[in-house]
Amino acid sequence: MVRFTAAERWIHRGTAALVGTALVTAALLYLPVLAELVGRRRLLVTVHEWAGIAMPVPLAAGLVSRAFRADLGRLNRFGPHDRGWIRATLHGRPRTAGKFNAGQKLYANALSGALLVMIGTGLLMWFPGIAPLLWRTGATFVHDWLALLVAALVLGHIRMAVRDAQARRGLRTGEVPRYWAREHHPLWEEENPAPAMHREP
Repeated sequence: MVRFTAAERWIHRGTAALVGTALVTAALLYLPVLAELVGRRRLLVTVHEWAGIAMPVPLAAGLVSRAFRADLGRLNRFGPHDRGWIRATLHGRPRTAGKFNAGQKLYANALSGALLVMIGTGLLMWFPGIAPLLWRTGATFVHDWLALLVAALVLGHIRMAVRDAQARRGLRTGEVPRYWAREHHPLWEEENPAPAMHREP
């Protein structure tokens, strides 16, 4: 089954590269042990700033893709089956999901919101003349703590991906086996029936 188009896969890769760069440079800037090993603080600051400001670029460019816009709509809609997915997860029962499960939707929305705030607070820190000192102090506090939240979200995302080879295949090649879709995203599999001559058992 086709899960992601080439455009969607490149949007994911571009966003992942920028978020990863921002997180790595942040660690190098804020952890003294790593900062001493690397040096060149001014270069790290510059790379960090531009990685942050460029984060919306893959998403904005991807809006020309109809498939990407459709998936954004799916990620932003929570239905009864999503509430059921959360309840089933909490109680260890079988779960039902569409193309994206409730966990993926919550992750995407939490990360998107956090990154928007990170960009805003980062701009206040990058251009200190545009806001009073009190705002910049608050922006620094929010930026630093949100960075920890984003790091935790990304590490959790990577952990989930490592445990699911077929999900990784979907982002690498764009296709997933129908049996995987039937097991993990049955509502989506039902929306996309296999051609009669190629139905899997």
